[in-house]
Amino acid sequence: METQGLSPAIFDSLCYVSDHRGFFGTIKNSPADFVVTEINVSGQLVTEVQTIEKSERDSPQDIITKQTINPKDAKLKGTTCEVAEFATDILEAGGRLAQTSPDVVDNCELDPCYLLYPVVDLAVQESLNQFACNVRSVWSSPVAENNLNELSLGLYPDKDERALIHSAVRQTYPFLITFTKSSELFVKPNLDYQELCQLTSEKEADAFFKFLDAKLENSRFSFNTDDCKEHRTAVHHFISKKFGKLVEAKSFSEKDTYGLLKVCITVRFREKIGSSRKRKRTEGTEKQDVYTGFTLQKDNLETLEAISYLSYSLGVLPSDFSYAGIKDKKAITYQAMVVKKVTPERLKQIEAISEKKGMTIHNIHSVKKHLHLGQLSGNHFSIIVRDIQNQNHGSSVCIQERIEEAVYNIKTKGFLNYYGPQRFGKGQNCQSHDIGLALLKEEMEKAVKLLLNPDSFEDPVNNAKQYFIETEDAKGTLALMPHYKIRERMLLRAINRFGMNNEGCVRAWLSLPHSIRIFYIHAFCSKVWNEAASYRFTLYGLKVVQGDLVVCHETANENSPVHIVTAEEEESSAYTINQVVLPMPGYSIKYPANEIGQWYSETLAKVGLQSCTFRVGSLQLNVPGCYRHILKYPHNLFYKLTFENQAKKN
Repeated sequence: METQGLSPAIFDSLCYVSDHRGFFGTIKNSPADFVVTEINVSGQLVTEVQTIEKSERDSPQDIITKQTINPKDAKLKGTTCEVAEFATDILEAGGRLAQTSPDVVDNCELDPCYLLYPVVDLAVQESLNQFACNVRSVWSSPVAENNLNELSLGLYPDKDERALIHSAVRQTYPFLITFTKSSELFVKPNLDYQELCQLTSEKEADAFFKFLDAKLENSRFSFNTDDCKEHRTAVHHFISKKFGKLVEAKSFSEKDTYGLLKVCITVRFREKIGSSRKRKRTEGTEKQDVYTGFTLQKDNLETLEAISYLSYSLGVLPSDFSYAGIKDKKAITYQAMVVKKVTPERLKQIEAISEKKGMTIHNIHSVKKHLHLGQLSGNHFSIIVRDIQNQNHGSSVCIQERIEEAVYNIKTKGFLNYYGPQRFGKGQNCQSHDIGLALLKEEMEKAVKLLLNPDSFEDPVNNAKQYFIETEDAKGTLALMPHYKIRERMLLRAINRFGMNNEGCVRAWLSLPHSIRIFYIHAFCSKVWNEAASYRFTLYGLKVVQGDLVVCHETANENSPVHIVTAEEEESSAYTINQVVLPMPGYSIKYPANEIGQWYSETLAKVGLQSCTFRVGSLQLNVPGCYRHILKYPHNLFYKLTFENQAKKN
């Protein structure tokens, strides 16, 4: 697909898993053509988070809010050209390892959740899915005997790994329960779930048990409205009997769209015993930090630009905001955020101001801590591709067949897991990875000049940058620099104060939030990863060879998250390409023990990083590195093709 403003230097070595011809098209004609919705660590879209807002602390009367955001529907406007709208989930695992395998195909209706892929191997997934299907079959059959006892998932000595598997299984199969004997993990049918299904639908029971397992702070769960008091009483008794120590349930009345009063049962987690006494002891002696979580919707704004507006309106620093990831600028995006030192009531006061700047704030609620980069499961994308054409204009193959072939191949074969163009920027003379390299080499003045390096075309931003390069007059450049260029203005203010020397430039970089400073270094490491992926695929293709790094739970431990493939394992085809990872450079990772590892060494040496520790003490930056799977598989991928007044959906 065609994109605008990309640097050929970053993407001229791309490789492809499939050999289909594909098609041409344009994306991001407008922000509404590219909608990104973050998926939190519990697998929920951040537009569907449910929260509790307390009117008074410890008060039994709480304001229960259910806010489901409806992302703007980008309307298809097909004229003589075809338009395709795609939607899919691209998932990560704990922000560190990407999911590795396609959906397990089974005759059963169940579809294993992506949460399982990073924590158990394919054979265990298949056994677990079959066991789960058998449980469903037994429960749904009036004559079948319930002789399903338990299923072993294997030995897992590491406690943290067991915890991940417990959560992944229960979120995927809420009608199963997990338990441990010594270091061996087992699953068995959840009889409490079966009992609840006698009072509610399976859909409600699924959601309720996922809610219980997730234990999200300030979250709540509401059953469907229920006019039968006797039935509500039965549900109350069930919850109190089975989970009374963990949660409390209350009936709330609310009016529907017709003004009729409806009653529903809402469940929330109880406060831990002793927590209120602890607050009273510390009250007045130690001030507790206040954190407020919310979902930020932004339209055609950079993340830092949005944070700058919000911090100015709230009277706090940009560094008081935390988030799981930076989202695209030319797009409509929804992401979770947390702001420190701001109450929910204060945040609500600026809702009208934020909307004027292209932002909307949703799901405001209290939380206890900030977010970390990578603290998400993935993102849901809704993308419109316009002006669809065949690569060969004279081709007799219709565009519909081209798209069907492309979608099928992506679903079944996956794609190489490259970092996208937004990671590197659109600058012609300088891109984000160039700045990251300068920061790693601690060339602070060079890094500042690279960020302020103008492109060849004229506009207010490039005119201001050109003035700075010629004069190094930070104050004069500030007067010329447009107000929406937030990071440039932050640097310029610091340089105007501290000077354009090494110390002044260090202070200038420190004036930016930590997430922005580390972003540039991540951009450089991402460029290295992309090139390594292309080199490895060109050299070995889809074959797993000796020296490759693979994720292998049987051999991994807390000190060695990856395994190096041996000659015997290559010969016996012990691993698949789905398990192969490549490292993002950093101080805590290991490199492949084959030609790919040698390539990393030579590539870093060429740019002067042969002895780099990936720690920049002066900027408070530490880069441990991580591992990223070579192949990726989308989930829930579908498309809709529109041309003139006809449409096809697949």
